[in-house]
Amino acid sequence: MFGKHRAKPETVAELREVSFFEGFSDEELERVVDLADEVRVEEGDVVVDQGRVGLDCFVILEGRAGVWVGDEHVASLTKGSMIGEMALVEHTPRSASVVAETPMRLLRFDTKAFKRLLEEMPLARDRVMSLLAARLRANRRLKDVVVEVVEEVEPPQGDT
Repeated sequence: MFGKHRAKPETVAELREVSFFEGFSDEELERVVDLADEVRVEEGDVVVDQGRVGLDCFVILEGRAGVWVGDEHVASLTKGSMIGEMALVEHTPRSASVVAETPMRLLRFDTKAFKRLLEEMPLARDRVMSLLAARLRANRRLKDVVVEVVEEVEPPQGDT
């Protein structure tokens, strides 16, 4: 996938500046440091690969990543964004690829650490569930647009 440099996040103070962890207590942030590894990736590295089984998820500490569905760029993500959680929650293959647009520092949670994060920290669980709900709504809207376009191009055949 990409060269991983694993280390622990610098400090609880650094995590306090990351929007995903806003409102977490110092004790919770210390636990995040225990659960996560820091990963560094270079521009162009694939962070998650569409269609592959998800074994971990990430929170962006620094840098920017592009989200791709097939050949279409659908979003850019920056500091504080979570990547890859949907595959862990739903136990499904990755629904998109995420590619580093700049060098990045990420917090990596493997499946076990992610499960503990959600079990031990209600605020983390609430954030992830809100994120999933928003992504599902966006996917549903996108699907509706695609259906409308297809119907304009090929109107439904009626019984004649």
